[in-house]
Amino acid sequence: MEHKQLIYRNSAVSYYRFGSGPQIVVCFHGYGEEANAIEFLGKHAGNQFTFFSIDLPFHGKTSWEDGFSFNSSDLLQIVEQIIENDNRKSEIKNRKFSLLGFSLGGRMALSLYQIIPEKIEKLVLLAPDGLKENFWYWLATQTWLGNKFFNLTMNKPGWFFGFLKLLNKLKLVNTSIFKFVTYYIGDAEVRKLLYARWTTMRKIKPNLSVIKKNILGNKTPVRLVYGKHDRIILSSVGEKFRKGIEEHCTISVINAGHQVLHEKHVEEIIQALYY
Repeated sequence: MEHKQLIYRNSAVSYYRFGSGPQIVVCFHGYGEEANAIEFLGKHAGNQFTFFSIDLPFHGKTSWEDGFSFNSSDLLQIVEQIIENDNRKSEIKNRKFSLLGFSLGGRMALSLYQIIPEKIEKLVLLAPDGLKENFWYWLATQTWLGNKFFNLTMNKPGWFFGFLKLLNKLKLVNTSIFKFVTYYIGDAEVRKLLYARWTTMRKIKPNLSVIKKNILGNKTPVRLVYGKHDRIILSSVGEKFRKGIEEHCTISVINAGHQVLHEKHVEEIIQALYY
């Protein structure tokens, strides 16, 4: 394992390199996680793949000092510079590479694929965000009033706790969502990070119609992997996305919850990378 930093504008972007195989995979972790979450893939498949895993803004060891602003162009420049700076760049320059994204990282992978589909060998998405727009995320990040209200709530969340408990009691919010949201707003520092992360990455918005057109035009293999017991991101969303690109897109539903990116599921993940 190699841990490195890329100086990008005013920020220091942390990333890891796992494995030394000929096939390149650029990886994006889930919300609240770190880039080293995919280290086990290097251990199990490092002879075949070289994994570059990037700490997103306000995650892991990345020091993001460019305000609440991060878009697809930033993502592309960071990825290109990481590959360009690699000590094997003579071997991998101009070579196609695959993208792997888990949860929030799925939205990153989709957005990157959208702008450079001709450079992508395969798209592997694990319980991905980005295939369906969440109303509350849209309201909190895409509207001026919603973002102001979001900021206020993160500073004074008492009313929201009460409202959430009422929704849960009325069975309008399932228990998994209730526990998930309660965890992320129950601590002042976690709330601060939630606001920073959501607001900073608000411009990463994959256009699914463009992406599906690119998949067809470039015959890009897409592998979707979902957890059977996941109540956060449902496989039915993937089924809807797959319509029209069935020839190139497969869906696997494995015995897991939302945490698909875990060593106990390594066989299913590696299978998605291979086939």
